[in-house]
Amino acid sequence: MRLGINLGYWGLGMDADNIAVAQEADRLGFSVCWAAEAYGSDAATVLSFVAARTERIDVGSAIFQIPARTPAMTAMTAATLDTLSGGRFRLGLGVSGPQVSEGWYGVKFDKPLARTREYVEIIRKAMSRERLVHEGDHWTLPLPGGPGKPIKLTVHPVREHIPLYIAAIGPKNLEQTGEIADGWLGIFFDPEHAALSLDPLKAGRVRAGAGAGREFEGFDVCPTVAIAVGEDIKAGVDSQRSYTALYIGGMGSKEKNFYNQLARRMGYEQAADEVQERYLARDYAGAAAAVPHELIDATSLIGDTARIADRMQAYADAGVTTLTLAPAGFTLDERITALRTGVEALERAGLA
Repeated sequence: MRLGINLGYWGLGMDADNIAVAQEADRLGFSVCWAAEAYGSDAATVLSFVAARTERIDVGSAIFQIPARTPAMTAMTAATLDTLSGGRFRLGLGVSGPQVSEGWYGVKFDKPLARTREYVEIIRKAMSRERLVHEGDHWTLPLPGGPGKPIKLTVHPVREHIPLYIAAIGPKNLEQTGEIADGWLGIFFDPEHAALSLDPLKAGRVRAGAGAGREFEGFDVCPTVAIAVGEDIKAGVDSQRSYTALYIGGMGSKEKNFYNQLARRMGYEQAADEVQERYLARDYAGAAAAVPHELIDATSLIGDTARIADRMQAYADAGVTTLTLAPAGFTLDERITALRTGVEALERAGLA
């Protein structure tokens, strides 16, 4: 099992530290460094900045938002980043959510599965450097009846195939991800509830032609997990309360919150209701307090090196191939310690 690092969103007051964290992850042999975007900093600029200041670690978008860019623009960006980084780019995609898609980008949040499938098809065509022709429900290239003509990408990426990941939560989206992507970007992944995500992914892999018992060959199962190092388990859990409440309670509307629905499928229906009710009422402290201790502990790496090593073993046993760490802490020293502990725990578990 490999390790990754997720820098999260840029522009939250720790930008200089983020570069130092990425460089330390590079030195420690981490496999990939991911950056996110929502409605603040964009991931492409951040990744070019990180790539210029690292040597070996891959850089990946987790995620580029599908409503933010045309598929051809995403293919151009991916090809450029792969070229500038010397073949170290990984393309992570996601549909975002209705509030961001419609409120920030002005793009209707409808038919996300069909839109994602078409988006990936166009990117694959563009990246193959064939002349771009596509007729679909969401995009038609070139536009009919006009001066446009089929064009091909002029940039030559370092690699013929840039790994493509999709962030997915719901069962149908997970199944499609297994079918059309090279990897899955997960969140709030509990090894004890792995089947909630991996069974639909496996079904998609079978649909794509993977043989029995070899469904995940060449496919990267890559969840992001918080890591908080220390003897005080409660303190480590509490450090993740606000973050978890934001997603379960505030990401999306009351009717459409994918993270809230995931918590329900994991058996936390009553808590999911309370967290969302409090968060939408702007009782953020109450929402954080309502997140179950067990939910955070099950979906994070919390404790000393031995305890973290045990949890890493559980992730590996569940089928995770790249475990991406989101180090807790407000200081650079705390985050660097989390990275080093992660490497030590991986070695202790015999997974390095």
